[in-house]
Amino acid sequence: MLMKPLTIGQLKARLPIIQGGMGVGISRSNLAGAVAREGGIGVISTAQIGYDEEEFSKSPIETNLRAIKKHLQRAKEIAKGGIVGVNIMVATKQYAEYVKAAVEAKADVIISGAGLPVNLPELVKGSVSKIAPIVSSLKATSVILKMWDKKYHRTADFIVIEGPLAGGHLGFNPDELTDIDMNAYEEEIKKIIDFKKEYEKKYNQEIPVIVAGGIFDKEDVKRAIEIGADGVQVGTRFVTTEECDAPDSYKQAYINCKKEDIRIIKSPVGMPGRAMWNPFLEEVAKGKVAIKKCFNCLEHCNPKEVPYCITKALTNAVEDKLDEGLIFCGENAYRLNEITTVKSVMEELTV
Repeated sequence: MLMKPLTIGQLKARLPIIQGGMGVGISRSNLAGAVAREGGIGVISTAQIGYDEEEFSKSPIETNLRAIKKHLQRAKEIAKGGIVGVNIMVATKQYAEYVKAAVEAKADVIISGAGLPVNLPELVKGSVSKIAPIVSSLKATSVILKMWDKKYHRTADFIVIEGPLAGGHLGFNPDELTDIDMNAYEEEIKKIIDFKKEYEKKYNQEIPVIVAGGIFDKEDVKRAIEIGADGVQVGTRFVTTEECDAPDSYKQAYINCKKEDIRIIKSPVGMPGRAMWNPFLEEVAKGKVAIKKCFNCLEHCNPKEVPYCITKALTNAVEDKLDEGLIFCGENAYRLNEITTVKSVMEELTV
């Protein structure tokens, strides 16, 4: 299969592979820089990106804003001219400040999901950063493109369609994830591709469509291209690479996991998520896990009501306390069986 480069405005990635943003501490500068260096688009997750900084406990938001700039700079140094961007959840408290920090650091792309990024065009106005919403349906795509068109007189630079097999937070109802219909999902992708043509014509620009969720091998990439996508976003495959920012214990958890360990859970974000079943989730299933400190990470999180602190759960997982942590993963994580390299993964997906 001949892989076409992925072109987003003036940006051109040699390979049509975007590395998915995975937080906390899974995709930071090291992984994003390595993917960009190999010809893809590397993406840093801004979710509690400064978790290991000394000042994080006292002032998490300020620490994160500094860390965004630091990791973007590091990733660009590693990338040697490759394309590096960020993934910023709309649900993030002080979302606008996170976007502005990425813009100041000259992020090549800003990808935003976990809610609809309705004011993202305003926040990047006059910058070099290209923007993309993460959507899971034609309805969400229609809402965001119509709103950006009407309010900001512009459109998306590209669109990421995240499917039901993805890891982490999912833009689906729980019942849609119990009996997944991939044929229906592919039809939704085709509808979105057809819908965005109206805005391509109006703004005289191409709007590449990137398919995400469950992309594991070359056949998955080939299928995505066949149904009309311009590229794919891959997360899980990159976790078990030497360059991934996660600790070895985290990577080993992926290698050791079995298919039955991967389940749909309810996240404090208010969305379903896909994660690895472990002692922590066993504890959550029995009742609320005590929250001793609020890290001000999510806009609509009430510590008195949520079952556990998602920041604490995710940071535990990357601080070698896996049995006390939340381990997000894609549906195909059980298929991983070795530590490899970013270069090898890119070759497997494209050659």
